[in-house]
Amino acid sequence: MTLPSHIAIIMDGNRRWARKHGKTIAEGHQAGAEATAKLVDYCEELGVKTLTLYTLSTENWKKRTKKEVKGIFKLLIQIVKEKKDEYAKRGIRMTVLGDINEFPQKVRKALREIAKVVIKNETMRVNLALNYGGRDEIVQAVQKIVQEGLKPEEVNEEVIANHLYTNSQPDPDLIIRPGGEQRLSNFLLWQMSYSEIYFTDTLWPDFTPKELDKALAEYAKRQRRFGK
Repeated sequence: MTLPSHIAIIMDGNRRWARKHGKTIAEGHQAGAEATAKLVDYCEELGVKTLTLYTLSTENWKKRTKKEVKGIFKLLIQIVKEKKDEYAKRGIRMTVLGDINEFPQKVRKALREIAKVVIKNETMRVNLALNYGGRDEIVQAVQKIVQEGLKPEEVNEEVIANHLYTNSQPDPDLIIRPGGEQRLSNFLLWQMSYSEIYFTDTLWPDFTPKELDKALAEYAKRQRRFGK
């Protein structure tokens, strides 16, 4: 079976899962975090080289209640502290896509610590998209290019790609959106130009390795044309 080298996932449905099961929103996010950990392990087992997880968009976290956001940040710090050393030993590199300067100091510190971890024999990369927005990413890339004083004729697709958060990383082969919605929600707008997209009604906490297998089976059936 053809395996995508880079899988990107819009993790959607934690709150709806909580309501469906009579749980608190915090318990929904915890269930989502547990599903994420299982997916990382399974992708490593399969040989996926890059996994990008849309964790918190620029628009989304600012619309949540202070209590919910505080809980998300607490969970995020917990996950980073628990997983960074374990993943490093396994050759899994964790990186952040997005502008984390607006986050509380404790959160910024925890996230910046993962960038300092030295990975020997990297086997897989896990990107956490936090305070991330695709349009904002492109705007920031253009601003950097202008600041560097490049001439219009010097700007091409490669130059722009090199100024994105995903600089030097391959574009996603497959984008998955659980949760029943069929939209991209400002995710990897530049990078997903030729990605295959898979939608499913399964809520994120229920998105098991078996659900990923369904997406991979569908991906294997498709003929990628890259605009041809």
